[in-house]
Amino acid sequence: MILRLWSGWTTPDLAADYDRVLDTEVAPGIVERGLPGLEQFEVWRRIAEERDDRHEFLTAMRFTDLAAVAEFTGGDPQHSVVPPRARAVLDTFDAHSRHYELRRRHV
Repeated sequence: MILRLWSGWTTPDLAADYDRVLDTEVAPGIVERGLPGLEQFEVWRRIAEERDDRHEFLTAMRFTDLAAVAEFTGGDPQHSVVPPRARAVLDTFDAHSRHYELRRRHV
C-alpha cells in the first residue's frame, strides 16, 4: 500500500476557484481514468488562521503499489500531475509528491 501526498498553495482570493477546479475538473478527470490500483483519492484543506496569506490544499491518494502510481503519473512516480487550469489558480505547488509505504494499521 502506497500513500501519495502532494500539496498546493493559493491566495485567499483564489482558494474558492481552486476548490471549484478540483471538484469539477481535476477529481472527475482522475476518477474517469479508471486507474487500476488507485484505491482512494482525498483532498484536504488546511484550516487557515486569520493571518494566513496562503491556503494549503493536500491531496492524499492511496495506491496498491508504485507501479500503479507510475501509471497515474505517466512514468515517474515522483512527478507531480497538475493540470493547466489548476496551475492557473495555484500560487505554488510541490514539484514532486511524497510517498509512504504502509507498515502497519492499528485501527
